[in-house]
Amino acid sequence: MAEKAGSGREPANEQAIATMYGAMRTEINQLYTKITELEMEVSEHSLVIGAIEPLDPSRRCYRMIGGVLVERTVKEVLPAVKRNKEGIEEVIKRLVEALEKKKKEVAEFESKHKIRIKRPDSEAREEGGRKEGAAQGVLVGPAGGNE
Repeated sequence: MAEKAGSGREPANEQAIATMYGAMRTEINQLYTKITELEMEVSEHSLVIGAIEPLDPSRRCYRMIGGVLVERTVKEVLPAVKRNKEGIEEVIKRLVEALEKKKKEVAEFESKHKIRIKRPDSEAREEGGRKEGAAQGVLVGPAGGNE
C-alpha cells in the first residue's frame, strides 16, 4: 500500500481500496469453494452412475428427491443422474469462466493501485533464517572469544 501522507483523506482512500480489494479476494475464494463443492458432487454422481449402470434396468432403485426417498427403477434413475451430472458440469464451467474473469479484474486492480501482497510464510522463513544466523553468530562468538 502507499505510505500515508499528512492529508486526512488519503487513509480513507487507502481504506476504501483495501476494502474493495478484500471484497474481490473474498469473491475469488467463494468461487473456488463453490467450484470445489460442485466438483465433489460430480464425483459422487460419477460413483452412483458407475454403481448402477451395470445393473438390470428393471431393478428397484431409490432416489432422494427434495428430502424424500422415492422408489424407482434403475432405468428411470440413471438418465436423471446423468442429466444432473451434466448440469453440474455446465455450472462448473461457467463458474471457472467467472473465476478467470475475476482474477483478471483483481490483477488489473492490483496494478492500477500498485498493490503488493506481503506473504507471511515467506517473511517468517526469511526472518527465521536471519534470527537463526544471528543466534549462531552470538553462540559461536563467545565460545571462540573466551572472555
